[in-house]
Amino acid sequence: MPSLIIKRGKKRWRGYVQVKLAIHQKLFPDDSKKAQKEAIIWENEMRQKLEAEISQTHITSWRMIDFANEYLSYSKERFAKKTFEEKRSAFAKLLKSVTPEMSVSDLNPSLTLTHLRKQDKGRSGNAANKDRKNLGAAWRWAQKYLQGFPLDINPFLVIEKFPEQRLPRYVPPEEDFWPVYEVANGQDKVMLLSFLHLAARRNEIFSLTWDDIDFGNRRIRLWTKKRESGNQEYDWLPMTSELFNTLMRWQEERPIKDVRNVFVCLDAIACNDELNGQPFKYRQHFMKRICMKAGVKHFGFHAIRHLTASILYREGHPVSLIQAVLRHKNPNTTSRYLRSIGLEQVRSGLEEGLKGRYKNI
Repeated sequence: MPSLIIKRGKKRWRGYVQVKLAIHQKLFPDDSKKAQKEAIIWENEMRQKLEAEISQTHITSWRMIDFANEYLSYSKERFAKKTFEEKRSAFAKLLKSVTPEMSVSDLNPSLTLTHLRKQDKGRSGNAANKDRKNLGAAWRWAQKYLQGFPLDINPFLVIEKFPEQRLPRYVPPEEDFWPVYEVANGQDKVMLLSFLHLAARRNEIFSLTWDDIDFGNRRIRLWTKKRESGNQEYDWLPMTSELFNTLMRWQEERPIKDVRNVFVCLDAIACNDELNGQPFKYRQHFMKRICMKAGVKHFGFHAIRHLTASILYREGHPVSLIQAVLRHKNPNTTSRYLRSIGLEQVRSGLEEGLKGRYKNI
C-alpha cells in the first residue's frame, strides 16, 4: 500500500513495490486522495509487470540443478524413503555426467544415451533401466508442473531399454525358515511368524501398532506407501488362528505395556537406553546373526515375503489369492513378482496355504 512521506517539507504519497529482489518506488505530487488512488493503481500495475518479468526470466532459465532440486523436494514428501533414495541416486549420477548449471533445454537424447550407456557398462542393464525410468518420470512431472519447462520429447524415455540379466530373487526354503524361528526368542519369534503369515514388508511390521490389530474380527491393518499415488494407504488382512493366538499371548506377556507399537527394541545390547522401548527402524545385522546361529544361508525380512508367496504358489492357489495376500493392486504386478522369485504361471487350486505351519513358542 502507498505511504505518506514528507520530502522537502511537503507531504506526498509514495508507491512502493518489491517482488523478490526487484524494488521499485515512485513519488506522487501531493497527499490528495487522487494522488493516493494513482499510487495504488501504479503499485498494482508495477507488481504485475515485475512478476511477469521474473516469471518469463524463470521460464528460459531452468537449470539441471534446479530441475533436480524441485523434483527431489516433491519426491521426499510424496514417496517412501527407499523410493526417494533411488530417485536421488539417479540424479546424483546424472549431474556427474552433465553440468549442473546446464539448461534443461540443452539436454538431448544423445547426452542421455551417453549417460545411460555408462550406467549399463559400469553397473548393469538393470541399473541403467531403473535410472531411465526414474529420470523419465521426473521429466514428465516437470513438464506437467514446472512453468516453462520444455514440452517436446522426453530425452530419457526415447532411449530404448537396455538388455537385462535378471536372476531370480533368493527365496529361502521353508526348511531354513523354521530353524531360524526355533533359535529366536520371545518377541523375535512373534515378529518372524508375523512376517510369514502376513507376507508383510519390513516397514509394515515395524510400524504395526496395537490399534492396527482387530482381535474381535481377527484381522490386521497394514499401512504402506508402496502404491503409485505415494499415499499412505492400508489394507486389512485376516489373521490365521496361529497368528491370532500368538499375538494375543504376546499382548499379555510383553515386558513394556505402555507403548503403541507391537514390536519395540528390548535388547539392551542392540539398543542404547534412548532407543529402548522405541519401534524398530532397521534392525541391521539381526537376520544375518540369527541365520548364522541357525546354521542356514542368510536371508532377510523381505525374503520371508517371497517364501509366503512361494508356499501359496506351490500349494496351487490362484493368482487372485496371492495378489490379495501380497496386497498388489494389479494382478500383473503379482505375476511379475512370482516370476522374479523363479516361479511360473500360478496353478489353480483350493488347498489350504499356511495351515499347520506353526511352531509353539
